[in-house]
Amino acid sequence: MGQHFLTDLNVAERIARTLDGCDMPVLEVGPGMGVLTQFLIEQHHDLRVVELDQESVDYLQVHFPQLQGRIIEADFLQLDLRATMGHAPFAVIGNYPYNISSQILFKVLEHKDQVPVCSGMFQREVAQRVASGPGSKDYGILSVLLQVWYDIEYLFTVDEHVFNPPPKVKSGVIRLTRNKVTHPGCDERLLQKVVKAAFGQRRKMLRNSMRSLFPPNCPELSDPLFNRRPEQMSVQDFIGLTNRVAEYQPSKTTAHEGD
Repeated sequence: MGQHFLTDLNVAERIARTLDGCDMPVLEVGPGMGVLTQFLIEQHHDLRVVELDQESVDYLQVHFPQLQGRIIEADFLQLDLRATMGHAPFAVIGNYPYNISSQILFKVLEHKDQVPVCSGMFQREVAQRVASGPGSKDYGILSVLLQVWYDIEYLFTVDEHVFNPPPKVKSGVIRLTRNKVTHPGCDERLLQKVVKAAFGQRRKMLRNSMRSLFPPNCPELSDPLFNRRPEQMSVQDFIGLTNRVAEYQPSKTTAHEGD
């Protein structure tokens, strides 16, 4: 399945330690042969694991009897998390498959009110993108949409040689911790649309990338704000921009009024 298995136990233990102090159930995504799992068990987490690969599932069942009844043989992206984990908060951790890492983060985002903590290892470029702020070439769609709801820490880099087989890229370990935001201050779906439109043409000024969201010849677009490029916009700038776009939508949202 194109997997690269972590072989350095010190690195695995460091990743497990990103959940130190976590007193809620934990869901590990893609445990493989259990290199991270063993440390999560040692740390007495209330652990469940979700694994799609049958060979890995068979291995886990034999070598980790503590996981009896706690191995979910499924695709995390298709998993009904409420049916699996109930309605209580839980943490997500993993050495995530690099080919679906962005989709994993978007799924966490969909369940942000139930996932206060998400940590683990990603391809370094993805980890840097998630943790980057305005002004960085790595800053993008994932950065903005996740940072609305989470405080994000880039914890450490992992070299290629600690995997079998070694990948062609370095990896990065990050931790997302839910902030105190309960409403972004704008229409959430429209915010996603605005951010994706802006970074869909990241080399262009907002005046060009946002044009389709405003009426023809709209005077709003003459504002100096629209001279910026998306990487120059903070999360709060995007929220403000979304509220300006909302003024010109066919049916304006009022979800944030009165908050």
